[in-house]
Amino acid sequence: MLANLPKAVTIVDVTTRDGFQMETGPFIPTAAKIEIVNRIARSGIPEIQVTSFVHPRAVPQLADAAEVFQGIDRLPGVKYRALVPNAVGAERALAAGADELNLMVSVTDSHSLANANRTTADALALLEPVLELAERAGVPATAGGATGLGCPFEGFPPVERLYEVYGFFYERGVRKMSVADTAGMANPLLVYDRLSRLRERFPEASFALHLHDTRRMATANILAGLEAGVTEYDGAVGGLGGCPYSPGATGNIATEELVHFFDALGISTGVDLDALLTIARRLREIVGHELDSAILRAGKSTDLLGPRTTGQTKLVS
Repeated sequence: MLANLPKAVTIVDVTTRDGFQMETGPFIPTAAKIEIVNRIARSGIPEIQVTSFVHPRAVPQLADAAEVFQGIDRLPGVKYRALVPNAVGAERALAAGADELNLMVSVTDSHSLANANRTTADALALLEPVLELAERAGVPATAGGATGLGCPFEGFPPVERLYEVYGFFYERGVRKMSVADTAGMANPLLVYDRLSRLRERFPEASFALHLHDTRRMATANILAGLEAGVTEYDGAVGGLGGCPYSPGATGNIATEELVHFFDALGISTGVDLDALLTIARRLREIVGHELDSAILRAGKSTDLLGPRTTGQTKLVS
């Protein structure tokens, strides 16, 4: 019997940032990005990480970040977030009207050097002025730790390393933070241990989980997160995304799989699953390839085949 399950959770969608930034095909039209953001918002998703204000040379697919923000509909009650790598990106995001600035740093030095060409400490130093900008603008800032639950270069970071990284943000007033299984390496025991300890160490902070489903462990890890008291989870429609520095890594757990999973547990998300599946089918057209979504492929577990018909009996294994 599962214990300590919440009555409701918050789903944050990162399709048009984490998902689109990994697409190596033709440039996804700005109008298509705006369409997907608007559809996701209308499905009941309360928070959307719309894009990243990173330098266009670093992530060409997100070169139109400002245009996307300018073109989306702003539904009441929906929070439109932006990932920012530095002060320049933060200024652009604030000018575009982002409701929240999301800061991200690699927990391990090896991943930070591969991803940002600097150590974790140097990356944190670059985020000091971002926090100052957000405070002056009156816009909330959140912090995320890539490879917090597993690094393809260093393995599983010790909890002391997590204390160090998240302590940096906590000391500077950040109270909303996320922990990422960027390479899809985590297991339920690790997730429960790390999130329980982080919540105990930083009692005034709320923690979210950003899980990639590379080894099909994400749903098991979500259960561990729920047991540890986590009630916010990131997803990308169709399971888009990945990690360029983790061979074979897949994207985030699909948003529709998250909602289907929580629906099955009787945990409210406020999200229309059928609307998400429609978005996933449209997204498949936009990116031009199949999506890594079990629910899109097999349908909901409540979808029945209808009355049986008489005929030849077939044995299936």
